[in-house]
Amino acid sequence: MNTIAAHIADFLKEYSPFDHLTIQELSEIAANIRVVNLQKHKSLFQINDIVHDSFYVVASGVIDLSIIADAEETILNKCHVGAIFGLRPFFAKNNYRMTAKAREESIVYAIPIAVFRPFLANNTEVLNFLLENFATNTPNSKDSESLRGNLISDSVFYTDQQSEMQFFQTLSYNTNPLTTTVYGIVKDVAQLMAETRINSTIVCENDVPLGIVTDTDMSSKIATGRYPVTVTVDKIMSKPVITVLENVSLAEAQLLMLKNNVTHLCVTLDGTDTTIVKGVISEHDLIIAQASNPGVLIKEIKRSQSANELKQIRVRLTNLVQTSIQKNIPLTHIANITSEINFAILKRAIELSILDLGSPPARFAWLSIGSQGRKEQLLLTDQDSILIFEDVADEKYRDVKDYFVTLGKRTTLTLEKVGYELCPNGHMASNMIWCKSLTDWIKQYDSWMKAPGEKNNNVSSIFFDYELVFGDQKLEDAISNVVFKNVKNNTLFFDYLGNDALRKHSPLTFFKNFNVEEEGPYKNMFDIKTRAIMPLVDSARLFTLYFDLKGINNTYVRFKQLSISDPKHSEIYLNCAEAYLILSKFRTLEGLKNENSGQYINLEELSKIDKEKLKNALLPMKELEELIKSKFQLTQFS
Repeated sequence: MNTIAAHIADFLKEYSPFDHLTIQELSEIAANIRVVNLQKHKSLFQINDIVHDSFYVVASGVIDLSIIADAEETILNKCHVGAIFGLRPFFAKNNYRMTAKAREESIVYAIPIAVFRPFLANNTEVLNFLLENFATNTPNSKDSESLRGNLISDSVFYTDQQSEMQFFQTLSYNTNPLTTTVYGIVKDVAQLMAETRINSTIVCENDVPLGIVTDTDMSSKIATGRYPVTVTVDKIMSKPVITVLENVSLAEAQLLMLKNNVTHLCVTLDGTDTTIVKGVISEHDLIIAQASNPGVLIKEIKRSQSANELKQIRVRLTNLVQTSIQKNIPLTHIANITSEINFAILKRAIELSILDLGSPPARFAWLSIGSQGRKEQLLLTDQDSILIFEDVADEKYRDVKDYFVTLGKRTTLTLEKVGYELCPNGHMASNMIWCKSLTDWIKQYDSWMKAPGEKNNNVSSIFFDYELVFGDQKLEDAISNVVFKNVKNNTLFFDYLGNDALRKHSPLTFFKNFNVEEEGPYKNMFDIKTRAIMPLVDSARLFTLYFDLKGINNTYVRFKQLSISDPKHSEIYLNCAEAYLILSKFRTLEGLKNENSGQYINLEELSKIDKEKLKNALLPMKELEELIKSKFQLTQFS
């Protein structure tokens, strides 16, 4: 091996997946690598360029991966030394979706796919690494501090969770494929494929796949004259056919096509080639499926011009949630992705209002509160928000407030058209009470926290779950500073919140039966929101404020953090975190099934196992209740 190849091999072995290969294998790869020198701002490939025959590893410098969004170049990833990028040729034959440009003078190694493919197919560690990293886009170097290598897909992903979703994303494909027997004549099969515009035919015996004929087989074996059109299809079919289960994911299908160097997968009853054919997945199906990934949805949101366009995207989000739950994706991942898409919709609704109204007369912050603020809104529940604008001169106050109230009304109306119901309690930025200056908001929080419960000063605890959607971060920070300043040694406030958390009716009766509704339209149904989920939400908030945990709004994350901050009671917190996820999943499934908020569970429709699972998820609440009673002096409001 020459000196340059030896140097490259030594470099590669420090990074996954190359560290799973032998020295001999690395030497073979290194000997075929092309070294590419890039001057500052020089592009390696651009959006819509035909894909190269290689993928790339950064040897020195930094490569920016960018897209064009809203007529502006947006950098999605910075690839440092050891980062792998430009993987599109592995997964699809369509053109690049990103531009790769040198941020500074850089060197990259171009690894020919034809050379690397055999190692991917024959080494399970390499394949598993590629599958995992293509799905999660997580750091991959041995030492994440010193070796910042990571695998970068050139698909459009905006977060780790979004790209992970692709691993689980299901596919739509042809469930009525063309089939023939080994005795089928090529001319007849070709004519049928042309008439139906289907580019493959499965060759079967008793509905069990033996091989496949594709348009590639036709062009390479018939059009070239190797075989006449009068031969039987068994002479030109590709075999064995690669088979998969019906619920194969997008990323799994891509990896199987890559591993086996094929353009079609045959779906069978049990995923083997010994059971009946159920469908065919083509490369085109994979490209279509890409359009439903979260990154694409966010791109479409940013381009949307009306409530109706946003509504269509929100419908697709609901479908994404449903299929994700069916695929048993962890609920935390689904919630992260859903909240990001929800926030993109909220932000776009505000932007559309500003485009109508003109530039804001002052700096402002639009905060989501309640379940949106906690990033827990998996279903189309109601909208909760507040608006804070910076302090202005007295003579300008009225006009400035009028602008922001109008902004609030336009935006909430848009969101209502999208499908987010108006808050029945009026907790929205369109309400004059909840649209005011920073000074007025500081006075409001001071009043709530220093004199809770006095003179109709009942504080709604959802105002302590907030997240910036749009606007100036400093305004949100100012509210947080007031909140955490006021919690110090504030026994009165914690008495109030503690009692509020315990005020909900118990989910179980003395005899451990479900406490169901006794009358009304939901008679004999279980109110999972009020009796089970909200006590956990309220308790997590209470302890988060007590332990001075800033910037953590999500109930599950709050409990996980509390188990670290209060290790003496970590088991209680961890049990509650798990219970929260289970209860949230029950509610989400109920809501998706009935196209509502999922608040009321029809116990009659639950299996015996699910009833026990639901009941067991309620058990940690008793310990949590006792912890609240022992931690706080609950006398003032009881």
